Amino acid sequence: MSVIPGLTSLLASRRLDGLRVGLVCNPASVDANLDHAADLLLRAPGVTLGALFGPQHGFRADLQDNMIESPHATDARRRVPVYSLYSETREPTAAMLRGLDVLVIDLQDVGARIYTFVYTMANCLRAAARHGLPAIVCDRPNPVGGDALEGPMLEPGYESFVGQFPIPMRHGMTIGELAALFNDHFGIGADLTVVRMEGWARGQYFDQTGLPWVMPSPNMPTLETAIVYPGAVLVEGTQVSEGRGTTRPFELLGAPWVDAERVSADLNGLGLGGVRFRPAVFEPTFHKFARESCGGCQIHVTDRRAFRPVLAAVAVLAAFRRAGLDRFAWRQPPYEYEHDKMPIDILAGSPALREQIESGVPAREIAASWDGPVSAFESIRRPRLMY
Repeated sequence: MSVIPGLTSLLASRRLDGLRVGLVCNPASVDANLDHAADLLLRAPGVTLGALFGPQHGFRADLQDNMIESPHATDARRRVPVYSLYSETREPTAAMLRGLDVLVIDLQDVGARIYTFVYTMANCLRAAARHGLPAIVCDRPNPVGGDALEGPMLEPGYESFVGQFPIPMRHGMTIGELAALFNDHFGIGADLTVVRMEGWARGQYFDQTGLPWVMPSPNMPTLETAIVYPGAVLVEGTQVSEGRGTTRPFELLGAPWVDAERVSADLNGLGLGGVRFRPAVFEPTFHKFARESCGGCQIHVTDRRAFRPVLAAVAVLAAFRRAGLDRFAWRQPPYEYEHDKMPIDILAGSPALREQIESGVPAREIAASWDGPVSAFESIRRPRLMY
């Protein structure tokens, strides 16, 4: 039996009857039949769709690259305004919310702290609290399962649009559970309702849910991408290509100065669980090193339960740095609306990871330094688990 997403349960409850609804969504906001949330609301008796709100990449997710703002618009077919929350504002304004009775948030997260949709959700909860508007979050599966946690914690002073709260890189929560955590534990204080899924178990990956995979964002084409993303996203903080501009973003990693065979042998020699690094040469069509041949590796996950994506990514960064000490470089700001701090530091949540790699600390030793903070987070996380 397929998992029933919160969207379906919300519509079946008829709790939106008589209300004018603002909907935060994108192309992945679909039910099991691939019907979009906006169209389901339009067809729902007694419900008025008042406005649409789009996260990063836009309501239609048509903006391929990251850090490209999307414009406000009007949906000609549905005859409602479309407000961009990745524009001059990342939070709905009073004017955008005027006339609405409730704000419904239906976004597909990917299970990593560094994914802006959950902070669009947090910003929407803040706006709802400020303007006295009830908010409903429709829960969806964590595509990489909800029982594994890993990676460095976000530390105070390193908050950004890719990390607003002290949680680990791989957080092991659904978007609905995160909504409750942000709202209650971290004090947003909105009038929040989370509509549960039916039939989801914590250990399930997305391909075990029976639901169709729709790209949550343009560079998240497959579940395999999502599995490596909680770690491989760190490559965004370097001058190494994270594979944007290829058909395997975040799985293909490399740069023109990297010897593919040598760096892959180096990585495979570490004996990391559940993964092999295949030598790969690729040419991005856009983004870093567009139209240049890049040597590196493709991450092949052989056992996703044993695979530790953040550990693997730290090993990759260290190996690429060893492969070209005179060429490897950290990306410089600006990055995701942060103009002063190093991108790698706001991605990792502090300067610690960068400093450990620069000091030559082995990847497994770096990973061991996360154990205490992740264990402390687990005591905060557990009471908020809904499944």
